[in-house]
Amino acid sequence: MKAAVLHQLGTAPRYEDFPDPKPANDDELLLTIKAASIKNLDRARASGQHYASHTNLPEVVGMDGVGVLQDGTQVYAIGNTGMIAEKALTGINRYIPIPNGIADATAAALPNAVLGSAVALHYKAQLQPGQTILINGATGVTGKVAIQIAKHYGAAHIIATGRNAEQLAKLPALGADEVISLKQDDKDLMAQLKAVNEKYPIDVVLDYTWGKPIELILQSLKGGGMHHVSRKVRIVTVGSMAGEEISLSSGTLRSSAIEILGSGIGSILPEEMHGYRVSILPEMFRLAADDKLHIDTDTILLKDVEQAWLTHNNPGSRLVVMMG
Repeated sequence: MKAAVLHQLGTAPRYEDFPDPKPANDDELLLTIKAASIKNLDRARASGQHYASHTNLPEVVGMDGVGVLQDGTQVYAIGNTGMIAEKALTGINRYIPIPNGIADATAAALPNAVLGSAVALHYKAQLQPGQTILINGATGVTGKVAIQIAKHYGAAHIIATGRNAEQLAKLPALGADEVISLKQDDKDLMAQLKAVNEKYPIDVVLDYTWGKPIELILQSLKGGGMHHVSRKVRIVTVGSMAGEEISLSSGTLRSSAIEILGSGIGSILPEEMHGYRVSILPEMFRLAADDKLHIDTDTILLKDVEQAWLTHNNPGSRLVVMMG
């Protein structure tokens, strides 16, 4: 079969022949792959900088994808073997049937974005209908999906921040009621954040940047003193595009009813991951099939994987490899 094969950590996978995978037992199923996305996690594992980096080189890359089981069932699956290939193995409890009406590229791109948005909104932020949410760093793939899911979950007012002016302009069409540019003077940004919080008191912050932007958001949410009645705000951080470290004073937390949580593979409980697989992700697939949830994708053919791996630079769109 043809596959995207990694020979050395820190290099791009190459399009070449690789032995067909063979099920080792009755728990393994053979998939004919139709599409697989390239995510930051895939790149990190191939770079050698991730704790789960590839170790048995040469190896096919790709964590998950969309394909067809031998009985004809179309599924999204997590791979027992690399998924950016014409064939791969999955496990009997590692796939979800996908509905008719959803494009292969969409079905391949959506799960990672749903994991980074719906799981955080549902389990960590516990977003309730009628609440106001600030999505910080909403111009990326996952942030744009988060806007739509927050709307689906009943958010009354959605505030979105970001640096990319072109992507910011697209957010109102996805459900953002207000957009705020992070590319402005700190004082002006703080003033805008405080003003919007006074008009639409923020209940939830879903954060994809960490770093300086979340410091400014924390300052804008800080309480006002002895006679100030704080409003509970739950901050859930999912990413760190603006840096891994922040400066956070004790006074900020003592003067405000702020809760800070993280949402990621290490913090998602087993029962939450189960809920993602059996409930949340199937629901999002149905929304996408009904044209009620959208994700931007850039598609390439498998033969072009090496070049695209090196050159694709569109943070608002997920790169998806089509096998044929």
